[in-house]
Amino acid sequence: MHQEQRTAAADDLMELATFVTTDIAGITRGRSFAAREIDDYLRKGVGWVPANLALTPFDLIADPNPWGSAGDLRLMADPESKARVTCLPGETPLHFYHADITDLQGKAWECCVRSFLKSTVADFEKEAGLRVISAVEQEFQIIGADWPQAPSFGLRAQRRTGAFGPMLMTALKEAGAEPEMFLPEYGKDQFEVTCRPAPALAAADRGATIRAVTREVAAHFGWHASFAPKIAPNGVGNGVHLHVSFTDLDGNPVTFDPARPGRLSKVAGSFAAGVIRHLPALVAFTAPSVLSYMRLVPHHWSAAFTCLGEKNREATLRICPTLDLPGSNPAKQFNMEFRAADACASPHLALAVVLRAGLEGIREGLEQPRLVNADPSDMSADEQAKLGIRRLPASLAEALETLKADTTVTGWFPKDFLDCYFAMKNKEIEIVGDLLPDELCTRYAAVY
Repeated sequence: MHQEQRTAAADDLMELATFVTTDIAGITRGRSFAAREIDDYLRKGVGWVPANLALTPFDLIADPNPWGSAGDLRLMADPESKARVTCLPGETPLHFYHADITDLQGKAWECCVRSFLKSTVADFEKEAGLRVISAVEQEFQIIGADWPQAPSFGLRAQRRTGAFGPMLMTALKEAGAEPEMFLPEYGKDQFEVTCRPAPALAAADRGATIRAVTREVAAHFGWHASFAPKIAPNGVGNGVHLHVSFTDLDGNPVTFDPARPGRLSKVAGSFAAGVIRHLPALVAFTAPSVLSYMRLVPHHWSAAFTCLGEKNREATLRICPTLDLPGSNPAKQFNMEFRAADACASPHLALAVVLRAGLEGIREGLEQPRLVNADPSDMSADEQAKLGIRRLPASLAEALETLKADTTVTGWFPKDFLDCYFAMKNKEIEIVGDLLPDELCTRYAAVY
């Protein structure tokens, strides 16, 4: 169809709006309706089903799950989370809202991960007097583009995409994601998108928005944008980096203290200690696919050990650098980056469990972990032990067993949620268990 015909056809079609939830498989799902009826649907929501939470990435429902065919829920949209993209020529608007899953009376469903993040943020304010600020960086690769080879990080690697980069940044701005940078990355046809810091809930919403909008823009060009942890066994992995900092309730930054190790304030150091303590269990949620563990290996700048580092990209929790030019304020820039995450995870669940672990450290007043500013894989076992460094789980099955053993982490969730999560993940393991590495990459790349 010619561009003029596509545009005319799109103009003649009804605009749809969608209420979405990004579930525990990291898939954004929802229901659509005529956008002109948005006010009515913002009031009443749209229907949802408990067993949807048991859907694997490959659209098989784990059985048994806690609900079977029983129960009804609602997706109740957050009006502040609206994303609407109109800049794609010849396409109908991409229009959606992130939603909480509720019961039929509008009360938060106990298995809703967006509501779990909201309650986590509320506990930070109530217990610690802290507001959480976050930002999400996401890597992805384009599949199906016939581009000439170009140097990693090179200007040519960006320019050869033609209108894709500018259109993506325009679309993300329209969607309210506040994009900051679009850059070519190290891997083949790999890029990264970063966005500006925001309150934690908005940052997690943006994580899902960036994936949806990027795929939409890539599809407009006839390509597939894959956020899968790997698209080839020997290729570079795609990660999600979760940046976290804190302010007090008046908005003053409180993560920075130039007199302490790594310049982390006491409360930020306790937060880091909680994250490091529970890290082996957290990756069952933040790196939650079979393929995730092909990426989380030593000496790959991804994160394979439990350590806090300063400007160290082998550290799972990295203290980020600040710009120290005259007139700059390091306290406002200062943040930590959690690196053991990928886009197979719900951004809401991944951020929530990292925050929950850190809150445990604050509650207990844990001492800040020792800084590790070298590659842990180059250290002997004795050196690692002295620094409290442990190897992260090497497979999803191992991560799930580690999660089961951490009663603090499992204690954050109701039984139905855990039963569903373990059932869904074990089903996922079963589905892909016989695949060779290249087949595994292909299977996940098609979904993510």
